[in-house]
Amino acid sequence: MPETTGTDDVVDRIISRDEAHSTSRVFGTAQALQDSNTIYDDGQQWDLQDRHSLRRVVGLSTELEDVTEVEYRQVRMENVVLVGVYRAGTLEDAENSLQELAALAETAGSVVLDGVLQRRPNPDPATYIGRGKAEELKQIVDSVGADTVIADTELAPSQRRALEDVIKVKVIDRTAVILDIFAQHAKTREGKAQVELAQLEYLLPRLRGWGDSMSRQAGGQVGAAGAGMGSRGPGETKIELDRRRIRDRMALLRRQIRSFAPAREAKRAERDRNKVPSVAIAGYTNAGKSSLLNRLTNAGVLVENALFATLDSTVRRTETADGRVFTLADTVGFVRNLPHQLVEAFRSTLEEVAGADLIVHVVDGSHPDPASQIQTVHDVLAEVDARAIPEIVVFNKMDLVSDDDRLVLAGLAPKAVFVSSRTGEGIAELRSIVEDALPLPDVEVSALVPYSRGDLISHIHEEGQFLEQRHEAEGTFVRVRVNARLAAELEAFAA
Repeated sequence: MPETTGTDDVVDRIISRDEAHSTSRVFGTAQALQDSNTIYDDGQQWDLQDRHSLRRVVGLSTELEDVTEVEYRQVRMENVVLVGVYRAGTLEDAENSLQELAALAETAGSVVLDGVLQRRPNPDPATYIGRGKAEELKQIVDSVGADTVIADTELAPSQRRALEDVIKVKVIDRTAVILDIFAQHAKTREGKAQVELAQLEYLLPRLRGWGDSMSRQAGGQVGAAGAGMGSRGPGETKIELDRRRIRDRMALLRRQIRSFAPAREAKRAERDRNKVPSVAIAGYTNAGKSSLLNRLTNAGVLVENALFATLDSTVRRTETADGRVFTLADTVGFVRNLPHQLVEAFRSTLEEVAGADLIVHVVDGSHPDPASQIQTVHDVLAEVDARAIPEIVVFNKMDLVSDDDRLVLAGLAPKAVFVSSRTGEGIAELRSIVEDALPLPDVEVSALVPYSRGDLISHIHEEGQFLEQRHEAEGTFVRVRVNARLAAELEAFAA
């Protein structure tokens, strides 16, 4: 009985501590995410079912049953505190950025306990927030029981190390959180290789070591200490060896990513050969791009109320009302301060945007700061040389937006389309606008096609546009707009 009482006391103490921590949360459900009870009925969600299907195996728990002799252990998510720096007049932007960081942290699998902002002209070059504020942050971390601090920027290696020395818990930055999310959600070989390359590029300048890790490997004093022949000389430190191995691995990953290009280029070349117009769906993460693709094509792409739920581009074929074939491509989402390493690593995936004939720019209409989302997407599109491509701005999630907010959104983009992937509002109008914006075939031909050449009529339906069509005794008279290749085949039956 005494042992049971001791066990109950420990369990009660831990439960009460967790309950105290849960009441300290400032951020709750992040603004970048919608209600967890929201269900989008937009097609079969095979990927979502697979992602959540293998979560637990009964009988493999690592919890200790006897807690009287050792410390009680439990598997739990990281408890984090967020910290940011803002200048005068930018408090609202800083708060929105910190809310977004909270959503990123929760997507990565942590619990946000608190968030703090410091006003200063520039971040402190030593500890990001200054020595005194770092001491205050340590007190906050200790009071809420956090084990990780996340900075709302990309920290220099020296800043991260100095901040950890003061706070005495793990410190990471916004870039590390985004990379972690990408690592969790990458599924294809190419996606995994791209994420690993970005992670290694981020890790390389941040390697550090101490003690034996900084000692010479087979050289210098080692040889003098009796290691014998072959061990004398300047030697190499362990950290130098690690850096070389990382560079070798990065070179291998770059070769692998390049090896994926021919298959993708072959598919794109086939579309170009047949002159199939392409439409790229781009936008901020969690703006509803995959939901919109499912609404337009019933693609069955993963839809989840999370940031960066889908990383791999998906291309689906569809048709206009008059029978012209075109493709819709869902691309990776963007986010403010998107790490440069990810832009470079995913450049091959973003080629779907750069090579498109039209960009459907999806914006979350319910977001508190849609203007910053639009600007962020434009910045990333500029990095991949896609700003010159025609663009249609689409405000999504309008079922969550009031009439007054619609007026504000209309001021941001007067020609934008208002849709709701959940209710279907505006989908028909969007499809009509997209079809009208698609490039038309550039050659007009009049021909009398024999009935034996029904294949040409079929090709016209897929690749061209009918201006006139009638059936006569000798064949089908058509006046059409087609590409140059098909026009050459119709030239033999010109009328």
